[in-house]
Amino acid sequence: MSTTAELLKQASDLFPDEVVTSAHVRHFDLPFGAGRFALITLDNGLDHTKPTTFGPASLANLNTAVDQVEKEAAEGAIVGVGITGKPFIFAVGADLKGVELLKEHEHALAIGKGGHEVFKRLSKLAVPTFAYYNGAAMGGGVEVGLHCSYRTVSAAIPAFSLPEVFLGLVPGWGGCTLLPNLIGADKAVSVIIENSLNQNKQLKGRQVFDLGIADAIFEGADFLEQSLIWTAQVLKGDITVVRPVIDRGEAWDQAVAKGRFIADGKVHGAAPAAYRALDIIAAAKDGDLQQGFDAEDQALADLIMGGELRAGIYAFNLVQKRGKRPAGAPDKNLARPVTKVGVVGAGLMASQLALLFLRRLEVPVVLTDIDQERVDKGVGYVHAEIDKLLGKGRINQDKANRLKALVTGVLDKAEGFADADFVIEAVFEEIGVKQQVFAEVEAVAPAHAILATNTSSLSVTEMASKLKHPERVVGFHFFNPVAVLPLLEIVRGEKTDDASLATAFAVAKKLKKTAVLVKDAPAFVVNRILTRFMGEIQNVIDEGTPVEVAEKAVEPLGLPMSPLVLLELVGPAIGLHVSETLHGAFPDRFKVSPNLKAVVEAGKRGFYVYDSGKPELDPEVAALLKQGDVVLTEEQVRARVLDAVAQEIGLMLDEGVVAEAQDIDLCLITGAGWPFHLGGITPYLDREGVSERVNGKKFLAPGVASVPA
Repeated sequence: MSTTAELLKQASDLFPDEVVTSAHVRHFDLPFGAGRFALITLDNGLDHTKPTTFGPASLANLNTAVDQVEKEAAEGAIVGVGITGKPFIFAVGADLKGVELLKEHEHALAIGKGGHEVFKRLSKLAVPTFAYYNGAAMGGGVEVGLHCSYRTVSAAIPAFSLPEVFLGLVPGWGGCTLLPNLIGADKAVSVIIENSLNQNKQLKGRQVFDLGIADAIFEGADFLEQSLIWTAQVLKGDITVVRPVIDRGEAWDQAVAKGRFIADGKVHGAAPAAYRALDIIAAAKDGDLQQGFDAEDQALADLIMGGELRAGIYAFNLVQKRGKRPAGAPDKNLARPVTKVGVVGAGLMASQLALLFLRRLEVPVVLTDIDQERVDKGVGYVHAEIDKLLGKGRINQDKANRLKALVTGVLDKAEGFADADFVIEAVFEEIGVKQQVFAEVEAVAPAHAILATNTSSLSVTEMASKLKHPERVVGFHFFNPVAVLPLLEIVRGEKTDDASLATAFAVAKKLKKTAVLVKDAPAFVVNRILTRFMGEIQNVIDEGTPVEVAEKAVEPLGLPMSPLVLLELVGPAIGLHVSETLHGAFPDRFKVSPNLKAVVEAGKRGFYVYDSGKPELDPEVAALLKQGDVVLTEEQVRARVLDAVAQEIGLMLDEGVVAEAQDIDLCLITGAGWPFHLGGITPYLDREGVSERVNGKKFLAPGVASVPA
């Protein structure tokens, strides 16, 4: 038994629930008389939508396949070896379900070494090796191909990436070492660091080829056939693959420096994965591959045993699993069909909603507003967005015509909503206005129609209180921009019935949104937490702490933007309105900042100006600010902000605003862009000791977003 096989056998006991990937070897003669060829196909035996992963047993199967082709190559029985995946999926890397169960550093190290030992054997075979990226390839799926002599890629590939840094790891089976030596440090930093920290941006097949990761690209319909023809031509010498000379001078160092600048801007030194990856890339400059592999093994083991990876896997599982099976959702069989949608309002938010319903449901959508000009503008917005999709090739002309024909605008609600199954309002955020709108809609809509509100902070129960049938009113809170942010807070009022709620969840699923069931409580989840978070920042500024100190204090969280930049995106007036709503509900914890009020009254759109290309405090805003004389340090500000957030989350869980802390994190990740490496917020608060300091206990049980006890 080889050392590699022994290593994998020991590791397999640590992955009890591994979905094992097989590695089948088949042989055939290449065209043009190029010779006998061996093709290894990775397949986990599930349907073609399920990803193929690498756990210890899967790696052992690949190792056994390599044993076979190694012997054949040594005997001269084959001229080359290829590796590909089942239809549409090449392989998506390590088995994260098993990784999160690891308790010991030595076990984590064994996983890193095991993968390296198997993959390296491909590069040491006595014949050329070829990777055929026929479908989605991520992490280890990309890396196994990097160990091959040549690579082809399908033009139809929808997703190709090294996402490890996004999750809190490094590409640890050759990615950090081999990729910069293949395509240069600058391009490798873009793939490994920049794309990962940019919400795990995926590459398409053409981009993989243009970057130089693949040597040839073919259409998806006959990808493998064309790849084998190309392989034969390479082996016969009819095609010579020429790769650019890698600049190992100053350009390499500049690329690493660029990566550190990107990492600083995203995580501000608070998350180690990006920096460990950059250290390995920097060292790979001298081309010593084994030294790089050893560094990858060590970094992988260290990070597997760290909190960032556990939080990253936790966040991934929240989005991929809990987000698709919402906690507390009623029986889906109670849902009623939706064949027409009404939208009250034709402003920007209402128009975005109309476009979303139109694209996802492909049913008639009708907008109403108080005058024809507004209605025409709303319909015009939807038409213009459809034209953009057509121009980008996302839809064809027939579909564009069909969608445009489905959206209309009217002034008369009776005319527009008489046969609507689902009516959503997106009008001014004032309870009296919304009550009036719902009364008008109830009078004309069918008895079965769902009445949904996009309110961001007002009581759904109060909104429905004057209706004859409050049971069909449900909160349907989207986040702006609607097309980008996945979260949809579905709010159950006190009298909302199961059928209405089930219909809301069914519609959310068709809209491809991440739906979370939320109790009818002030500002629901995201806005309540963000308002408490930003409120503390505003409080310390009001008390005397300089703006730049208050902003810089929370940089270690690695949030997508600073609090005041976020306020600018939301809009100071909306931020003020939500804070006033929450102050009315919880006056002891939520204050209304006099400085924020002054900024809104002055008509300012934010605290910053960008004349120099970067945010600087607007002199006019600075003149408005009235501050006290209490100046806190960054550490003091951060502690105060985190304590406030931990307290608010604890109270929300006690109130039953959501079922569990996991729903809080899911909301922040999908609705506010909270970083994966934090796992939302509660794992971070647990890890930093804030939860216990404030609430006397952690939010999550041991082993949930942390190393198992």
